[in-house]
Amino acid sequence: MGASVYASVTSESGNRIKGATSTEMAKPKIVLAYSGGLDTTVAVPWLQEKYDADIITLTIDLGMVDLESIRQRALAIGAMQALTVDGRDTLANEFLFPSLQAGTVYEEQYPLATALGRPLIARYLVEVAKEHGAYAIAHGCTGKGNDQVRLEVGIAALGPGIDVIAPIRDWGMSREDEIEYGQARNLPINANRSRFSTDENLWGRSVEAGELEDPWLEPPEDAYAWTSPVSETPDEPAYVEIHFECGVPTAVDGENMAGTDLINHLNTLSGAHGIGRIDHVENRLVGIKSREIYECPAATLLHTAHTALEAMTLTKDQARTKARIALEYADVVYNGLWFTAHRADLNAYVQSTQRYVTGDIKMRLHKGTGTVVGRQAPKALYNYGLATYDRADEFDHSSAEGFIKIFGLSVRTENQVQSD
Repeated sequence: MGASVYASVTSESGNRIKGATSTEMAKPKIVLAYSGGLDTTVAVPWLQEKYDADIITLTIDLGMVDLESIRQRALAIGAMQALTVDGRDTLANEFLFPSLQAGTVYEEQYPLATALGRPLIARYLVEVAKEHGAYAIAHGCTGKGNDQVRLEVGIAALGPGIDVIAPIRDWGMSREDEIEYGQARNLPINANRSRFSTDENLWGRSVEAGELEDPWLEPPEDAYAWTSPVSETPDEPAYVEIHFECGVPTAVDGENMAGTDLINHLNTLSGAHGIGRIDHVENRLVGIKSREIYECPAATLLHTAHTALEAMTLTKDQARTKARIALEYADVVYNGLWFTAHRADLNAYVQSTQRYVTGDIKMRLHKGTGTVVGRQAPKALYNYGLATYDRADEFDHSSAEGFIKIFGLSVRTENQVQSD
């Protein structure tokens, strides 16, 4: 490689993408989604050797990444360019909060943390490929998981003329084979195998593999990193007030916060009280069942709070229709169909329902549970005068008899005419 200089470009979404670029640009280019782990580290020389291409690595911070150390690693193993982007605010505002408004929880347990990050990763990859004239995008997914589908479908939607290469899926090498391959090329790899496979972003942490693959075994404590075991949580409960504007959380305990800061704050607070542990046997898109451990402290708390505020502000028909929409929306996200008209249509309905979902929810955090203990909203459909049984009661009791007669008319007619 020739001499390198630091460079910075701007993605189409407005984020600053930083990196280092070489002066030699003759070969075809491949953009590699680079995490810094074993799979994507050995993928760099493999792509260079197999495709005779220059490799541009792209590392995206969605919440838990040391961008500079990963960038330096990519350059050290021969990447022509090592680009990084801080996507945390974009993830929160354009993916996590719309999902929260929709109430998307896959199979009633999983808040879709990893699944929500993948379409943004696909978008950044396509932006960089177009910006730098790369003919292909590569990723480190295996042929068994959901993420290969999410990334490749997203890339096909946003960059239909760009080829996709999956080195780990196509290569067919075991982890031991990859280590030997890397050591033969003096790559800076860590040969110590972790018991678990993990993925993290602002919205949650996923853990799989190892003994977790036996659904009978209780997850060991070292599978968790963000949440305290209940035995080590405070004996006294903590209280937190969350303010929402049109279904989006904007403040905690009266302090306005940007999305990333708010989520990080609630992750720390809720995690300290053991909230957000999920042990889920889920149905993967590729047709197998998988035992997954998730830690989603902020997401768990915010979904509970948001649902409680909707109970104050949505009509019964809105709430029940929206619950059905949420099931479909969750499947769309899980299955990697973010960039579709169908999701946009679902989202249009969701956004309409959120017009008056503004107010405050008070929650008690204690021993692994976040419980709603107070709610208020300026446009609440809850009416004290109609709900109370004391002297302030404004309900017209005299109308009840006529209502019951009309409501029960079909029942009365059925039993009079068709009873045996």
